[in-house]
Amino acid sequence: MTMLYNPARLVYDVLAEVTEPPPPVDYLRWAKDNIVFSERITDHAGPYNERLVPFFSEILRALSPEDPCNVVSLAKSAQIGGTICANIFTLGSLDMTPGDFLYVHPTEENAARWSKTKLMPLVRETPRIAALFSTNSREASNKVLYKERIDGRGAIQAAGANSPAGLSMISPRKQVQDDLAKWQKNEAGDPEVQADSRTKAFFTGKIFKISTPMVSPGCKITQNFDEGTQETYHVPCPHCGHLQDLRWENMRDHIDPAHPEKAHFVCVECGCEIQEHHREWMVQPENGAKWIAKYPERARRHRSFRIWMAYSPFERWENLAAEYLALQAGGPEKREDGSGAEQTFYNDWLGLAYEADNKAVDWEVLRDRAEETGFARGVIPAEALVLVIGVDVQGDRVEWTLVGYGRNRYRAVIDCGVIDNRAGRHLAEFKEHSGHISETQVRDELDRLLIRQFPDVAGRKRTCDFLAIDGNAYTDDVYGWVRRHPKSKVIMVRGGSSDAAPAIAQAHEYDKKGRRKKQKWTSRFYTFNASAFKLRLYRDFKKDDPTQAGYIRFARGLGDEFFRQATAESRVPEKSKRTGHTRYVWRLAEGRRNEVMDMLNQSLAGAYRLGLPYWGDDEWDAVADRIEKTPVPEQHDIEELLMPGADSFKTLADKPTEDDQSARVAAALARAARNAARNR
Repeated sequence: MTMLYNPARLVYDVLAEVTEPPPPVDYLRWAKDNIVFSERITDHAGPYNERLVPFFSEILRALSPEDPCNVVSLAKSAQIGGTICANIFTLGSLDMTPGDFLYVHPTEENAARWSKTKLMPLVRETPRIAALFSTNSREASNKVLYKERIDGRGAIQAAGANSPAGLSMISPRKQVQDDLAKWQKNEAGDPEVQADSRTKAFFTGKIFKISTPMVSPGCKITQNFDEGTQETYHVPCPHCGHLQDLRWENMRDHIDPAHPEKAHFVCVECGCEIQEHHREWMVQPENGAKWIAKYPERARRHRSFRIWMAYSPFERWENLAAEYLALQAGGPEKREDGSGAEQTFYNDWLGLAYEADNKAVDWEVLRDRAEETGFARGVIPAEALVLVIGVDVQGDRVEWTLVGYGRNRYRAVIDCGVIDNRAGRHLAEFKEHSGHISETQVRDELDRLLIRQFPDVAGRKRTCDFLAIDGNAYTDDVYGWVRRHPKSKVIMVRGGSSDAAPAIAQAHEYDKKGRRKKQKWTSRFYTFNASAFKLRLYRDFKKDDPTQAGYIRFARGLGDEFFRQATAESRVPEKSKRTGHTRYVWRLAEGRRNEVMDMLNQSLAGAYRLGLPYWGDDEWDAVADRIEKTPVPEQHDIEELLMPGADSFKTLADKPTEDDQSARVAAALARAARNAARNR
């Protein structure tokens, strides 16, 4: 049989095929068709359900080529599903618009963890994506931080913001900048600027910036939200239909402390209660819910969104209210970056940056408060259940501060002193003297400090539970003393420069190739989040109500210099001359010293090493019970009670006031009367 073909028709058919525009890139449709979550990844197993998180639909549309913007920012609460949105953008791009894709995390360690625990499980459970990548881990195209399509048409490069090399390996048309608020300056400068520059060459490039906010000013995701359209999700009132965004203040002002399960919003139009059972109906677009931009004119360049826990089906409003009430009551901390419970609530639950106290309260205010409401110096208040000493090492002296910790994140500054080779001195007696940590006499004085007995208000004698000593400047010399004592009692600490670091983590040093060095002191040395500790310290300094969580109480007679040093630093903006980028750093005021601030933070690092910020009532009850069972001396010499500072650490500046002396005499006489009555 003879087949006849029309050559002209064949030419037109081929031309039509090659010139036909590709199908539209629809990330939402792609997710519905391809993404299936397993129970191992989420409690909401099954195909991607738009009705569960309808507020993400518009964000996915903004990420498509149909939307002209180049940057999409999402400021969000923690654990609200934002990473799912980023993964859909990543995998959908590799499937529908093949090309190089950059996914940046705060560190390379974070990037590797994401690849192993989030990316690869989703790849394996998505057949359409699994077919694009090799399963052979020995191939160069299938590594933890680099995964290339088997046809070579694109790859995913995972990188850490701390590695300039990782940010420069590819020039991607699209990228995700995850946990942006935790990015820190690297050797080459600002990593956000570096990452942005990799995509600027593409006219149709897309950058998705996503993060839970942290501290403002200086929070990167908050800055991006402010620079964009500032879109918030508005929902209709179930009673009158008025569109409004859900605001925390609206719920907060209607919380009943006795019934957090009744947490609700109130319609700003009709005043009716909006209950949690209304949420599923309210958030659906077919009922009128939609994103509304404050600055719609910015949409061609940068669309920015904010969503928080109140909209999420993954958390109950009762839990939100209960978390707030626990914060007010001073419950244990839950986040491990040292940021404090208040910042954690603002960041993780509300999706808001925490406004920092960049400058401390005036030192005179603290001094006057100590003299008016303080306690006898060197005497442990009843609320102080655990004692931690912070020690600062200078070239010519060693200084120490004793801090007591208790329930409700309570702190009490009990005593302080200076050790040199001639014994201890009060902070007000600073002079030129030699007392290096390497000297035998100074080490012996530190040994005695560890076993020194401090009286509490009941007359018990207690030693410190823990000691954290500065190991940053004279590491080997400090280690020479530290190794004399058990790890359960003494550690070395240093302040870290990263705002997003854990509250306390083991210290490490690295060689030029980035490999960890083996150090004799590694198991005894810890780095703490100095910035978060300072923010917390300044925030707590401003609390003047003893019932407030985090209240700090001071002994009387610490001296003006103590309070000057405790408030000597400020958090100020610093602009890079090379990049023009502004970051916030801590600066010491001219002519001031900051050893006291360091010691307070070193003591807090010791408290974290003991786990105190995470203790609940059971742990505190056990410690209180143990202290209560400690025998109280039945009789004391009246003269000793009047002059408790007879040991080598006390000076004339520590001499008790007349009020203290009278109180001790009265207490001694009362005990004598009780003893006499028992003897009769």
